[in-house]
Amino acid sequence: MRMSAAYTFMRQIPVYASADVIVVGGGPAGTAAAIGAARCGKKVILLEKSGQLGGMGTLGNVSIFMPIGNVTGIYREFIAEMLNTALPPGHDGSIAPQFSPFILRQYLNEKMRKEGVQTFFHAEFVGTVASEGKVEAVIVSTREGLQAIQGLRFIDCTGDARMAIELGVPFTSGRDSDGMTQPMTLMFMMQNTGKPVRRYLPEGCPFYQSLDELPQGRHLYWEQNDDGMLLVNMTRVRGNGARIADVNAAEPEALRQVFSVVDYLQRNGFENYALSHVAGQAGVRETNQIQGLYTLTESDITSGRRFDDVVAQSNYEIDIHSPDGHRTTDERHVDGYDIPYRCMVPMEYGNLLVAGRAISATHVAMSSMRVQATCYALGQAAGIASSLSIDRTCECSAIPIDELHAVMAAQNVRLWKPGRQPQS
Repeated sequence: MRMSAAYTFMRQIPVYASADVIVVGGGPAGTAAAIGAARCGKKVILLEKSGQLGGMGTLGNVSIFMPIGNVTGIYREFIAEMLNTALPPGHDGSIAPQFSPFILRQYLNEKMRKEGVQTFFHAEFVGTVASEGKVEAVIVSTREGLQAIQGLRFIDCTGDARMAIELGVPFTSGRDSDGMTQPMTLMFMMQNTGKPVRRYLPEGCPFYQSLDELPQGRHLYWEQNDDGMLLVNMTRVRGNGARIADVNAAEPEALRQVFSVVDYLQRNGFENYALSHVAGQAGVRETNQIQGLYTLTESDITSGRRFDDVVAQSNYEIDIHSPDGHRTTDERHVDGYDIPYRCMVPMEYGNLLVAGRAISATHVAMSSMRVQATCYALGQAAGIASSLSIDRTCECSAIPIDELHAVMAAQNVRLWKPGRQPQS
């Protein structure tokens, strides 16, 4: 059979639903964006490609929040309602609580219901309909085939900038020298059974004898709670999580590593622990970054730069897992910095924002801003900003920053400013 290099696929797509704000992707940025917009009185549709919200926190079993130097806004609300024993007294506290991905999944379902957000599960982004610099609809693949979802404003929270890239928004991927991204990790959990368990190393899985043979060359796990649950982050697979071939190779390799790490741990102090849960997909740290109105840089991070249009703040370390797949991690202390609103604003399409790890940032800068707590903050700001642009009948780039900050404050976001006392 003669194979064609490409096909033209044309068909008429029915409009299934419409809303004021369409959020594509139900991870930390997407869920916060949906809530932020809904609390501004907007009709919101949240499109999620899987059967659960939470992104890497649930799907990827990255069930620990990294410390970013503040607990504010919707993120603070989540902690207060789901992990109240970890809630610091002030917004400027720093926490790193371990949580159940299953409880978070249920919590987010209930949260969307209470906030009036219409969530579409198993609705994967396929394409866009746009004209004259304005997005009119997104096309999603659903259980009923391809459907169009119309909106006034759109927020790309896919984590890979899928929607923005499909529209032709310029983007970068990985480090400047060779485009290589941070590796992927398949997270898993082990349960303390109270008695020795029988080890089992499946065929095709390597035998790790010593620490330096482990994929990351180190131990990295948490057991903070009293339920005997050990959360393990010790696999590492080189590749870009937004590329077909890399993911095809990464998923089976990462699972082999899971069984091998489990076997290693059961021989080295965790004899009573059984493998209880493996994430449904490898966790992805880095793929694509849009080129926005401003690009967050390594210098911004290390110098603690402050911006008038700040929407999120962090002091999480520079944290680069070796893109080469080596057993090393570049970890550098950070005092604290701002992320400006302009990092979420593409140079094209006035009714589009990008929130989450795919904002405009360099390889080094995104290694610090990529964690879940920061993505919640970015998403909330994006949801509010998109709503303001509707109210103001202006492009997202033109919203008044003082109004954005005022609504963020009304939604319990507290931003630290030099010379100001910590906020409570």
